[in-house]
Amino acid sequence: MKKFFTVYDRYIFQQVLVTTIVAILLFTIVWIAPEMLLNTIKKVLSGDISAKTGALILFYEIPKILGKAFPVGLLLGSLFTFDKLSKDSELTIFRAVGMSFPRILRPLLILSFIVTYLCFVTYDKLIPYSCMKLQEIKGSKMLTQYIYTQKDEKNNPKEAVVVSKFLNGKMSDIIVMDFSEQIFDDLHGLENVMVAESGEKSVNENGDPCWKLKDITSYDINEEGIFSSIKKIDTLNILDGEPAVNAYTIMINSTKRDREINNNDLKNYVELLKKENMDEDYRLMLNKYLQRFFHPFVCVLLAIMGCLLGFSKPREQRLIGFTIAIGCIFGYYITLPFFDLLAEKGVLHPFVTAIFPPLAFFACIVAFYKSKDL
Repeated sequence: MKKFFTVYDRYIFQQVLVTTIVAILLFTIVWIAPEMLLNTIKKVLSGDISAKTGALILFYEIPKILGKAFPVGLLLGSLFTFDKLSKDSELTIFRAVGMSFPRILRPLLILSFIVTYLCFVTYDKLIPYSCMKLQEIKGSKMLTQYIYTQKDEKNNPKEAVVVSKFLNGKMSDIIVMDFSEQIFDDLHGLENVMVAESGEKSVNENGDPCWKLKDITSYDINEEGIFSSIKKIDTLNILDGEPAVNAYTIMINSTKRDREINNNDLKNYVELLKKENMDEDYRLMLNKYLQRFFHPFVCVLLAIMGCLLGFSKPREQRLIGFTIAIGCIFGYYITLPFFDLLAEKGVLHPFVTAIFPPLAFFACIVAFYKSKDL
């Protein structure tokens, strides 16, 4: 019985692995050096941060770079390896002994699936963890102007809560608007507007979660839309029960970018956005969640593309293959925000926007493969 992993497989696997690691290191250095490294050095020299803190910042920035470095490194690594094999006529020898293109590709596919898994873990575990550590080092981000609207069974607004500032679990400058059942020209009137100096997540007398507001000025509004009374309230609980938890969770996650949330939390966040009828945010985050599963497989596609570009004639310029490779990378990543926008605005379903770029890339690879006549 023939061995599945032959001497040839080990040879190609090792060659591509070494060049891929080198390409990933170079990509990381080039990405981190121009601005990130310079700014960190400036802060260390000016005394804003210590040398240890600066080193930690650079260290925790690496996972975010690796997310893009893995597929790019694999593309360049496979391209350089197979281009060298082609120039040295080794690929001609492999073909002469009866090895088909899929057979030649097998060790590269094995490596690409390993890199795909590493890419998936990086986005799911490493990047959210590094973002959390960076936030601890740099300090929490302040949220400005978060709005939560509570609706009734008919999807009509009952209460809107506007949080002007949020930092470290503390809210300030909160506006609460209670809507009336009267509708004027498709607009809901207001019964009451409250302005609170501060607020926090708490529990009410029944032990249920709520938002506790302090130093409140309450403005009652009559049917004509005129303030009928103004009064001061020391403390007041709002959003009792599940709405309090949902609003707080959405507010916390709205301060984060999707890469700062792991897969499980991102899935729960998407489900919560759907439950709260926050359609645009739901579609965008669902698209981001689905990308976590589809886009790591771009590593496989880029590896195949690199191999195809490496099959060149002995005197063919290497620059052509590298130019096409860089164009593929640039074209792929530059179109992702466009598909994010299509998903957010509901032009296309998030599943379509998440899977279309890899599928389009796959179609290009098939067309390129047929044109090479391998």
